[in-house]
Amino acid sequence: MSSAIRSAGRLPPIVRRLGVVSFFNDFASEMVYPLLPALITARLGGTAVALGALDGVAEGVSAVAKLVSGRLADRPGHRRVLVVVGYTLAAVARPAMGVAVAAWQVVGLRGADRLGKGLRSPARDTVIADSTARASRGRAFGFHRGMDHAGAVVGPLVAWALIAQGGLQPDRVIVWSLVPGVLSVAVVAWAMSRLRSGSIPTDARTDAMVSRAGGSRFVFGLVVAFAFARMPETLMLLRLQDVGMSVALVPLVWSALHVIRSAASYPGGWLSDRIGPRATMTLGWVVYAVVCAGLALSDDPLTAAAWFAVFGLVAGATEGPERAFVAGAGAGGRRGSRFGVYHASVGVAALPGSLLLGGVYEMVEGPAALGASGGLTAVLALLAVLGPRRGSETTTV
Repeated sequence: MSSAIRSAGRLPPIVRRLGVVSFFNDFASEMVYPLLPALITARLGGTAVALGALDGVAEGVSAVAKLVSGRLADRPGHRRVLVVVGYTLAAVARPAMGVAVAAWQVVGLRGADRLGKGLRSPARDTVIADSTARASRGRAFGFHRGMDHAGAVVGPLVAWALIAQGGLQPDRVIVWSLVPGVLSVAVVAWAMSRLRSGSIPTDARTDAMVSRAGGSRFVFGLVVAFAFARMPETLMLLRLQDVGMSVALVPLVWSALHVIRSAASYPGGWLSDRIGPRATMTLGWVVYAVVCAGLALSDDPLTAAAWFAVFGLVAGATEGPERAFVAGAGAGGRRGSRFGVYHASVGVAALPGSLLLGGVYEMVEGPAALGASGGLTAVLALLAVLGPRRGSETTTV
């Protein structure tokens, strides 16, 4: 991670500042999310239906917000408001869950949290793309995702320390998430206030050429299909427990996963700038398919944990490059809309895919679900290699 931070010194200041914002925001988010099942079921008397509604409502609200925000983000004057309001809404909604007196209130506040994410994500990614030269967009998005995952490492560990060492109840820990949340809002308000349209590099002619070459619906379809085919992390964690891993070790393994994701994000962005987002994503899909096979064949906790760690590399090869691809495809003043469609599409596709793989896991077995997920992803990788290419896409996208 330290090498990524040193290299990030060559990135535009707004990219580095938004990386710090994402660190604090995910710090706060990951203090809260792992504790929500205990809060809803143990303290508020909610049921599994309430837990299902928690993510269902959240993702539905977020998907709609991303589409609307993306269209608004096409206008540079709207981006600052969308980004700041989005982070502020999340920073207020998360700690409020800790003082809720009914499960439906937590569901509503979680929806507000995700509404904030939906508002800020397309606008923020558009700012990053417009502020960065095309040749370094992979690194810019990789750095941003790396900082996000770094916050996801710290958040659960702080929550664990407050509960195990500080003796706090989960609802009190959730309230304390206000602190990193406020820090994220303070930094983003300062960062966006210093953003000047004149500081944005213009690669208009190059971007327009890449848009025609790399804005292929075929590649975008593969990205959305991967979101559908991808195994939810919760089911992968369940697989670790199926082969004998202690529940007490799961939070540590989860934090270790984010350490690897954070470390891999900037190198993945660097690779995307060198060989193109499409080739880098294809590599990530191949690694993912191999991980699924490894987890399916594992019969002991140590082997399964090793494969789960390798899974962290997939984020580095897909998350930043996906955004770099969308940025290259969204020239001509429509980049905000493209990011809105991207974020909404992958979110919507992930829901039925998760339900389907969860059903296979429950009705058949874990290895079958992993085999289905990995097999479909391997097909996507093959299509990416053999599928149509246009213009400069073979080298730049």
